[in-house]
Amino acid sequence: MKNKRILVYVFSVWLFAACSQPQYIITDDGIILNLEQTRKTKANKLRIQVLSDELIHVSATPDDEFPTDSSLIIIPCIQTVPYQVEDGKDSIVLSTSRLIVAVSKSDGGVKFKNKNGVVILAEKSGGGKTFTPIEVEGTNAYSVRQLFDSPVDEAFYGLGQHQSDEFNYKGKSEELFQYNTKVSVPFIVSNKNYGLLWDSYSLSRFGDSRDYQQLNRVFKLYDKNSQPGSLTGTYLPFNNELQRLERKEDSLYFEDVKTIKNLPENFPLKGANVTYEGEIEAPQSGTYRFILYYAGYVKVYVNNELVVPERWRTAWNPNSYKFEFELEAGKRVPLRVEWKPDGGRSYFGLRVQTPLPEEEQSSQVWWSEMNKELNYYFVYGSSMDEIIKGYRKLTGKSQIMPKWAMGFWQSRERYKTQDEILSTLKEFRERKIPIDNIVLDWNYWRESEWGSHEFDEKRFPDPKAMVDSIHSMNGRMMISVWPKFYATTEHFKEFDEKGWMYRQAVKDSIRDWVGPGYVGSFYDAYSAGARKLFWKQIYDKLYPLGIDAWWMDASEPNVLDCTDMKYRKALCGPTALGPSAEYFNTYALMNAEAIYDGQRSVDANKRVFLLTRSGFAGLQRYSTATWSGDIGTRWEDMKAQISAGLNFSISGVPYWTMDIGGFCVEDRYVAGQMEYNKTEKVNADYNEWRELNTRWYQFGSFAPLYRSHGQYPFREMWNIAPKGEPAYNSILYYTNLRYRLMPYIYTMAGMTWFNDYTIMRPLVMDFSSDTEVQNIDDQFMFGPALMVCPVYHYKARQRNVYFPDKSGWYDFYSGEYIAGGQKMTVEAPYERIPLFVKAGSIIPVGPEIQYTDEKPAAKIMLYVYRGQDGAFTLYEDEGTNYNYEKGAYSNIPFTYNEAEGTLTIGDREGEFDGMLKKRSFVVVQVSKDKAQGFKVDATGQYVDYDGHKLKINL
Repeated sequence: MKNKRILVYVFSVWLFAACSQPQYIITDDGIILNLEQTRKTKANKLRIQVLSDELIHVSATPDDEFPTDSSLIIIPCIQTVPYQVEDGKDSIVLSTSRLIVAVSKSDGGVKFKNKNGVVILAEKSGGGKTFTPIEVEGTNAYSVRQLFDSPVDEAFYGLGQHQSDEFNYKGKSEELFQYNTKVSVPFIVSNKNYGLLWDSYSLSRFGDSRDYQQLNRVFKLYDKNSQPGSLTGTYLPFNNELQRLERKEDSLYFEDVKTIKNLPENFPLKGANVTYEGEIEAPQSGTYRFILYYAGYVKVYVNNELVVPERWRTAWNPNSYKFEFELEAGKRVPLRVEWKPDGGRSYFGLRVQTPLPEEEQSSQVWWSEMNKELNYYFVYGSSMDEIIKGYRKLTGKSQIMPKWAMGFWQSRERYKTQDEILSTLKEFRERKIPIDNIVLDWNYWRESEWGSHEFDEKRFPDPKAMVDSIHSMNGRMMISVWPKFYATTEHFKEFDEKGWMYRQAVKDSIRDWVGPGYVGSFYDAYSAGARKLFWKQIYDKLYPLGIDAWWMDASEPNVLDCTDMKYRKALCGPTALGPSAEYFNTYALMNAEAIYDGQRSVDANKRVFLLTRSGFAGLQRYSTATWSGDIGTRWEDMKAQISAGLNFSISGVPYWTMDIGGFCVEDRYVAGQMEYNKTEKVNADYNEWRELNTRWYQFGSFAPLYRSHGQYPFREMWNIAPKGEPAYNSILYYTNLRYRLMPYIYTMAGMTWFNDYTIMRPLVMDFSSDTEVQNIDDQFMFGPALMVCPVYHYKARQRNVYFPDKSGWYDFYSGEYIAGGQKMTVEAPYERIPLFVKAGSIIPVGPEIQYTDEKPAAKIMLYVYRGQDGAFTLYEDEGTNYNYEKGAYSNIPFTYNEAEGTLTIGDREGEFDGMLKKRSFVVVQVSKDKAQGFKVDATGQYVDYDGHKLKINL
């Protein structure tokens, strides 16, 4: 092969000289094209690297040489595969066993084809690349853009976790940065059998390369009296008509700590009624995309149509929501925004994008602010699971989480004393409510010592005894550790003396929200030395206590809430690797590496578990999960978590969770709780609070990680409703069900490592040939068997469900059969979530347990849902260590044959310490003719199993 490449190289040089074609050379893993003699591309060099039969790396630069920086997200030493290079008339063609990559000689444009020559993905004519020079802090780089052709019927999923309740990103745009509730992962999966990983750490955009603009930069504005130049802003303080204020508004932009000063000075905003109204006139016809940034209550009307029904978000943590509207050039259209701020300092904004420019229409668009080169990875796969497998081959395998992490976690903001956290866990045990993990949130330290990792001895007199007590109650403890340090702490000084602290916040005397406000900052996680020091401080102060897991909060990093983008970059840089503009999005990845590598260096066989508020491509390799941040407690927030979780999961990181019930609480819910505390009367708001939490728990019990957290009112189920109430009963039912399903759930955890599996699955993953599922964002598969259909409307007792075709379905509770390929309205009583099982499923159900390792599953009920062939392999290992990496695990395969009506329990493969040598199975069959709802005491065929193959006639 080496001699062949040398000959091809010599031939290519001769051919270039003879025919004036662009020169190319063959490298160890691909080709490099020199495009300097063509004017059809802005790239000078183009590199194609073959990383596997399904993985292609494309990079381009306008410079004479490629930069030598290594990728932060791609794991090193990926094994390459054999490939062939052919010099065609117009293209250079690289071929693997599964792909054909054709590169245009004239402009370097790349096309990816399958072995039948069918185009899977193609760069735009001319290569679709642009490079705009940018210089930041003495570093020269480029703003880069890449355009691909995108057919009308293409669909895109992924991009991480966002809060605008969008699912299929075809025809939409998303800005990729990290912020509280927003986690950006620059990876998409297409329904056209490929994924694309965009290797950039800077502020990026997908779908539209442009930023949103102020209203007056796009529209002609008219006030409520039809006068040109502005809208009318009317400010009416709460119950005070005399202070009414009216003024002209040429833009609606009060989105950060700087621009909020443009609101009326000294005006009492909390509870005020603010209206912005008038008319807008578009300069061209087409679809205009708006982004609404809001804190408090807001509604938006365009052309007298309610386009944004009431939404709410707490004052200190605004949210973004997107909508679009068709406008006609030159036609004046009424615009009315109703805003009710929910705090003395509230944020608001409304900006717009004009219709897509022609060159970006019918395109897949990527843009990044600051890159040394243009970089992306093409991942081919015949299924979305295969694409995810390719993604993890690039960015790292997903670790198997400790088994206890798959159980229930209880958290709140916050357990303020040692007694509070211990008494809470004790009550779980006394009430026989299953739980594995209890969480200690921030501020367990003395008020002025954030980052000291020292407990406030007045509230936590004996931290070691506290952790030991949790363990004695068969619980685990996770603790919140921020990358934040007050400037007066020794830990801050230890970082600072080595140049490993971000200094801008200290320089500007930025004070946080605690007590009188304290000055501090975040450490530079891009420094290898700083990462080691961060772990060492944790190891010295916290690890000896026996703490089981680490909660990495504010890992965006969020040095200061609600700052403009420019100042955010100043606050979190410069980094050890370069300007923060270049390394804006990957802080959480580097911070996770610090903890993962640190713990494995001191205790190589104890499974690491991290929970982080931010994330990026590759996060899964550090045994790290992400939660959706400080979301609101509204029905629309619950709904948004479904699409957020699905897109995050298909972004390649399989472990995701959320604050069940939401974090930031509306005042009316707090008031309802307070009234109930005094009178034991349930008012309308408190009744809604109970139902909201019930529905959210129902949904959350089928998330990859099952976790409750939030501000007051407290979230323990007995604090939501007394025992015997529907809310209590339902939450308890689904918590018990979660634990009964632990053999099924933990098998999926094993599959994330061995099969690169995705636990929380958009329907499009399993039913990609059914076009009806492409935009279904409120149903999902929990593993291979269960279709979960959350209820996210108050007082809803029914909901519409689509049953994908090519499969039959069974109602989980009744066992009634439902044919696939149809939509139905199904019952959704208060205490139950609509839940269905795919025909051909085999679900192992374990015993009643109070924590995951209480006892082995010596008897398993094996539910077999007939109607088509099925298979499931039960995975087991030691639960808390890495011996599975060395082969210490077992698999028991189950296979159902529909034609024969037989279930085969295969030979057990593998073993591990503590493995059950013998166990029993109770086989419960469910069929069209024999409806059998799920029951923990259902009768069935009882068989003993000693690890050898059994065949059972059903």
